Amino acid sequence: KSGGSPKMPRREIFLLTVKGERARPGLTAALTETMGKHNVTVLDIGQAEIHDMLSLGMLIEAPAEPGLNVLKEIVFMAHHLGLTVNFTPISAPDYERWVAEQTKPRFTVTLLTRRLQAQYLAIVTKIIFDNNLNIDSITRLSGRVSLRGLNSTNVKGQRSALQFEVSGKPRNVDQMREELFKVSLSQPVDIAVQDDDLYRRNRRLILFDMDSTLIQCEVIDELAKKANVGKQVAEITEAAMRGELDFKESFKRRMRLLKGMDENVLQEIAEGLPVTEGAPRLIANLKRLGYKVGILSGGFTYFARFLQKKLGIDYVHANELDFKDGKLTGEVKGEIVDGNRKAELLQEIAKKEGLSLKQVIAVGDGANDIPMLKLAGLGVAFHAKPKVKEQAKVGISTLGLDGILYLLGVRDREALNEVGDETINEVLMPNAKL
Repeated sequence: KSGGSPKMPRREIFLLTVKGERARPGLTAALTETMGKHNVTVLDIGQAEIHDMLSLGMLIEAPAEPGLNVLKEIVFMAHHLGLTVNFTPISAPDYERWVAEQTKPRFTVTLLTRRLQAQYLAIVTKIIFDNNLNIDSITRLSGRVSLRGLNSTNVKGQRSALQFEVSGKPRNVDQMREELFKVSLSQPVDIAVQDDDLYRRNRRLILFDMDSTLIQCEVIDELAKKANVGKQVAEITEAAMRGELDFKESFKRRMRLLKGMDENVLQEIAEGLPVTEGAPRLIANLKRLGYKVGILSGGFTYFARFLQKKLGIDYVHANELDFKDGKLTGEVKGEIVDGNRKAELLQEIAKKEGLSLKQVIAVGDGANDIPMLKLAGLGVAFHAKPKVKEQAKVGISTLGLDGILYLLGVRDREALNEVGDETINEVLMPNAKL
């Protein structure tokens, strides 16, 4: 019958898998060059390499020519290179089912620990499976580990991070987060679950609490020690951190105990502030990516500005100490920066920078940080009390502050890695907005 459309040649779909020792450069080029001669369409491709062992997968659509010569040529080439090749036929309905699955919800699960043990993987992957999620890929974000470090009993300098890309509709996302949170209470791991969306890869503002977050001490406790009221102030601080005492009231009580302290003491304490592990590395890398960095603290501007100069902080909001005749009056100037004020400041800075709240990271450890942790697109409870970790989206208790880079999908090989690196020192230049 004339005038009809020409009949399209029949085509077949195959899953091609290539395995073996890492081959010479140009393997993929050679394979695809062979396929190109036979009008093959590549529907999907992925490759992984672990300890010089190659695994390459390709989903291809090829003409159903007599003898399927293209497959024979690929087998011959792979054999010549010492590789193993397998072909699995894929039916059209099965392929279309696979295509439709790309609309499923997707999440990123990040596992952080000092030393990766198989039992941690077993626990996490079982929870993923129990929540009807499928693991699409696993990526190691941390660097390769030398046996010298692996055999050392000191694990503090070590870090391991894995990123799981998972898909599916979990029974209950919040319940899954709760299950993973409970794991972090019993094992030395941190597990973060984030929606795998554009915002996860496009944060642009990070705001830190200062005391016990950006620095490894509570400044008001250090002042109290100098004033010989350390025990009294520490008790009030702990009650406030646990959420048992209103922050403003606890702050006023502690300040009254410091009345009469000499102003010269502050300089001595500021010069000895212990910066938290990973803070310079984190901030330097984020500033390279165009982030703005701020401190929102219930502590004091005197010390926050000291850190601002040292770390290149853009925004500082904290409490202004009041002095008279070179002595603390036991009061502060202006409004006390408490939890609610931190949340307000976060919104103000985000608006000023033209950012969505989903593009903001907030990091803190105390009960007065909860409002900003819940408001930010990514709230990180850092070495925090369980009550705070429960309220935040993510908790980090095993690594330093630079563990946050892993939550953003940054690999060690992509980041500035040495705290003393001249490049890091160059990045951490003062760029303040007081």
